Amino acid sequence: MNGRTTARLLPWAGSEGKPCYLVTDGTGPLSRVADALEAVQLGMAADLLGHAADLMADHRATPAQLRFLLARMREALADVHRIAESRGARLAERN
Repeated sequence: MNGRTTARLLPWAGSEGKPCYLVTDGTGPLSRVADALEAVQLGMAADLLGHAADLMADHRATPAQLRFLLARMREALADVHRIAESRGARLAERN
């Protein structure tokens, strides 16, 4: 970052599902934890996409399996959406 302190949307929710923010210049240990968690969340979403492709190709997939996959994909989409919001806000602050 450019040394300015900004509020960063973190990749996890707080109590009652409310957004968590960190006031940071982007260089501290909690920022690095957030970066690492974002990488894990994005990797999990990519893995789910692959699993979904496999399951959709398997015509023996049960409704329960599909519901489970859909629930995990909803969670992953919420994580990816939060990451996109956070990164988009940080990009806008740079300009």
